[in-house]
Amino acid sequence: MTIVTLSVASREDVTRRALAAFEGKAQGAHISFASVELLWQTLTTKRWEILKAMTGQGPLTIREVARRVERDVKAVHGDIHSLLNAGFIERTDEGLVIFPYDAVHVDFTVKAA
Repeated sequence: MTIVTLSVASREDVTRRALAAFEGKAQGAHISFASVELLWQTLTTKRWEILKAMTGQGPLTIREVARRVERDVKAVHGDIHSLLNAGFIERTDEGLVIFPYDAVHVDFTVKAA
């Protein structure tokens, strides 16, 4: 099972993880954000629904994604492009879209101000 971890991480944490990966230490798949606010700005409720519908499903057409989330194709098309630009999903050579993970783990801590 391929799991991606969405996290809030400092630049130092990301650099440390990258250096460890260059040394051959497995790090797993990560998509990191500088703040919780940036994570939720990028991963809106509608985009989260798209990721849930695409998790573990293989390559799909945008029309099929729209059918699965029961939304208008044009609106889903815009969200798909935002997810592509953010690096969440990929486009195949055939023009399909894929979220290449079987599960998503969200990892961040909220502390008192």
